[in-house]
Amino acid sequence: MSDADDDGEFYGTMLLAVACMTAISFALFLLKETVAGEVEANLVYDPNYETRVLERIRPVGIAALPPAEGLAAESAGSAEAVPQPVAEKLTGPQVYNQACFACHGAGIGGAPKLGDGPDWAPRLAQGREVINEHVLLGYTGEQGYMPPKGGRIDLSDEEILAGLEYMLEQLP
Repeated sequence: MSDADDDGEFYGTMLLAVACMTAISFALFLLKETVAGEVEANLVYDPNYETRVLERIRPVGIAALPPAEGLAAESAGSAEAVPQPVAEKLTGPQVYNQACFACHGAGIGGAPKLGDGPDWAPRLAQGREVINEHVLLGYTGEQGYMPPKGGRIDLSDEEILAGLEYMLEQLP
């Protein structure tokens, strides 16, 4: 067989493949049009459809603000009538359990463990003022890492120092 015969056979096979793909595409197009036409014919217009959808997705409640002109007077009067609750300060043990325990319970990041005298000795040797400064402002050094206020910047200085005092009371 010559190269011309091989080329002719190739082109014939390719032409047959393209013709088959075209026939399949046309058949799928006709099938789609037939099915879509039947679906549209079976649809019934429901005039209440939009109303039912809006009812299903309506908000549960509506936020309403008072008129702007009366807002200042009403807010001033209501602030005096209803005092805001004062948050209670946490005790030393509460601060330890909520903020300090994560590191000082297991000695993570070089933190001295609760009740472990040898862990605390180098820090106590620096004096209470240095310890207080490290607790409030944070510390990074050879002995480890302490984030400011143990990472609980939402607590007051007094609460943090109460937590420190609690930990120091646990030393032998």
